[in-house]
Amino acid sequence: MAIIRWSPLRELEEMRRNLDKLFGEYGEPVARPHLISKGAPASLVPSIDIFERKGEIVIRTDLPGIEKDQIDLSITKDTLTLKAEAKKEEEIRVEDYYVQERSHGTYIRTVQLPQDIDSAKAQASFKNGVLEMIFPKKEEAKAAEIKVDIS
Repeated sequence: MAIIRWSPLRELEEMRRNLDKLFGEYGEPVARPHLISKGAPASLVPSIDIFERKGEIVIRTDLPGIEKDQIDLSITKDTLTLKAEAKKEEEIRVEDYYVQERSHGTYIRTVQLPQDIDSAKAQASFKNGVLEMIFPKKEEAKAAEIKVDIS
């Protein structure tokens, strides 16, 4: 009996193939047909990191294939909304693909902002496909060190 090395990626790929068969997409030349926009562009939800740094809240997100002027950021009360559109570089027919894993469509992400930030002083920068938004905390919200006596 031969020992076969277990690979979780191989099992996930097999599971994907079985699901494709189940939903009738077996035999199509596209490895990820659900990522191909048919009609209206797909809505993509970009992953984000939110962390605190030196009295400010920082939100970072990756937006590959997006130009700075294609990004729309808006703040309404305590909600940040990010919208951007990733367009295909050239039009290729679906049947000509062997594999299509790159995402195209509209990125939309809404984030609930903490109450203790000053959204009027928000700043954003975009470099190498990474959007970084900085929200300074209000002065009264910045943690003041309180010395606690031990009895």
